[in-house]
This record gives sequence, C-alpha cells and structure tokens, in this order.
Amino acid sequence: MLPLRLSLDAGALVANWRTLARMSGRAPCGAAVKADGYGLGAVEVVRRLAAAGCADFFVATWAEAAKLVPLGVSLSVLHGVRAEDMAEALASPARPVLSTAAQVARWREAGGGVCDVMVDTGMNRLGVAVEEVATGLLDGLAIDTLMSHLACADDDAAMNKRQRASFAALAGRTAALRLSLANSAGIALGADYAFDLTRPGLALYGGVPRAEFAGVVRQVATPEAQILQRRRVAAGETVGYNATWLAAADTEVAILNIGYADGYCRGFSSHGRGYAGDVALPVIGRVSMDLLALDVGAAPGLAEGDWVRLDYDLLAASLVMGMSQYELLTGLGSRFERHWTP
Repeated sequence: MLPLRLSLDAGALVANWRTLARMSGRAPCGAAVKADGYGLGAVEVVRRLAAAGCADFFVATWAEAAKLVPLGVSLSVLHGVRAEDMAEALASPARPVLSTAAQVARWREAGGGVCDVMVDTGMNRLGVAVEEVATGLLDGLAIDTLMSHLACADDDAAMNKRQRASFAALAGRTAALRLSLANSAGIALGADYAFDLTRPGLALYGGVPRAEFAGVVRQVATPEAQILQRRRVAAGETVGYNATWLAAADTEVAILNIGYADGYCRGFSSHGRGYAGDVALPVIGRVSMDLLALDVGAAPGLAEGDWVRLDYDLLAASLVMGMSQYELLTGLGSRFERHWTP
C-alpha cells in the first residue's frame, strides 16, 4: 500500500467526454490518451470512455498503443512509424499517423494497410506539407483520417481561421474517409472546426484551455498524501529548505509523504493548500523532493497516518505558477496508487 494516492473521478471523466461530444455537434468525439492517459492511467481511461461510447483513441508511440490493443479499440499512433517501428506497426491493428514523405514511402513500400496522415497547416511541428498533398504524395494510400493540429486554439488568433481554411481546402484531395482538426480548445471554436472527428485531450481530464470550459468540465484527478509526522514548531523557528518560512507563533505542522519528485511542484511552496474535509491547510516552506509541510493548526484531530487531500485545480495552479495545465497533469508520478471512484 503506497503512501500516495491519486483519487480519480470516473463520473467526471465520462461527463467531460459527453460534454465535449455534445460540443462537437455531428462529428464523433475521440480521446487523446497519450502520456498514459495524461498521467491518469491510459488503460482505465480507455475502458471507461469506450464504455461511454468513445470509439477513437490517440496515443503518441507504439509502446503506448501496445498496452491498449487488448482493449479492442480504434487506435492512432500520432508519432507515425520510424524504421525501428515497422515490424510492430505492420503486426498491430493500430494505425500510424504518417507525417513525413519518408514515412509515407516506408509504409507504402512495406505494403502497410490503412493509415492516418498528419498535414502541417502552419504549426510547423509534425505533418506533410499541404503542397505535398497537392502534388500527389498520398495518392494510392488507404487513409482513414487526414488530420492537422491547431497551434493557437486556446486564443482567438487569426491563425485559427487560416489553418482551418488551409485544411478545409484538402477535402476530396485524398482518399481519406474522415478529416480531423479540433483538439479540446478547437472544439470551442465552433462547428466549422469539428469536421468529421474531434480529438480532445486536456478538457477530458478537467483542464480548461479556453474560458468556454470554465465551470463546464470537472476536475478528474486529486492527489492525496499520508501524514508521516505531526510536530509543534515553536515561535521563531523555521520549516524546510532555506528557512523560507518563519513561525510567528507556536504552530502545529504536518509533514506529508509527497514532493516535487511526485509532480507536486516547487511552485506550490507557500502557495498550495491541503484539505482535511473542508478545512484548508496552507503549505508552508519549500516543497521538498519527497516531503511537504502544512500548517494544521485548524485541524487538531489530524495525526500520523491520516490522509490529506491536496488542492489541484489545474487552471488556478497554472495561473499561480506559470506552468501549463498539461505539465501539472502529466507530471503526476508513478509513486501514486491510482484509485478510481464511480
């Protein structure tokens, strides 16, 4: 039994997907489950979303795909197919998302079957060029989904419309059965961005990439940690590295079994909060690699071995610490025991 646990709300996860599906209009709504389901555990995420009706899932690598193949769902591997991946890719039911002319040639020459293709419409990250599509690079490929990725969907940037127009112009230029552009934030841009399939990630897990999602999606992951020691710190004494916190009066302090090695970042130092029921317990001093100190004067009953819930509102924490919500979520470490609640 681990001294750290991640409380995961299955009801919130499914409700978030259903909300995103409604916002996607007539386009089916898939799910990005790369990075081990954004840190929550991809197998359990996929099981729950597939049971709710989600039919399309997206991972980054073939190693991620291999863990999900036994679930019998439709999988796309976003990083395509390297030479080193070919044997596994040809034997797998998952589809590579081809993104370079070399990958297209590799797949075609090996007699690969149905694939997906990423087109670069301006992000300059992954994808074949629009011009390459126009000159026949993809001719003869059995393409399930032609996709692109929005660079600025979380802002009202002019680039969104330019990318959408560039992508829309590819309709009918390939044998692709479907077109897909919108991520979580892209779904909020409206029906024009949905095309034939949406691919949300962050918002599924309670992140708020645009204001339209505030109060609409629910938090899924909440870290909880066990108290290792309760102690009284006398007035004038300090707590933690570099003595950044000084006790103005005698203070009851709890030391928790969590730190930045678990993804509870140093930026929470003197900013974070724990909770015992509804009682807020401020973080004091520096967050250590494996340990955290809370002022527990407001919770006289807390003792060694008790569990404390940590505030992990993604949007609020992101604003305070200048970190992305993606970092906060995917950084939650392997030392957590993951507990799903209905």
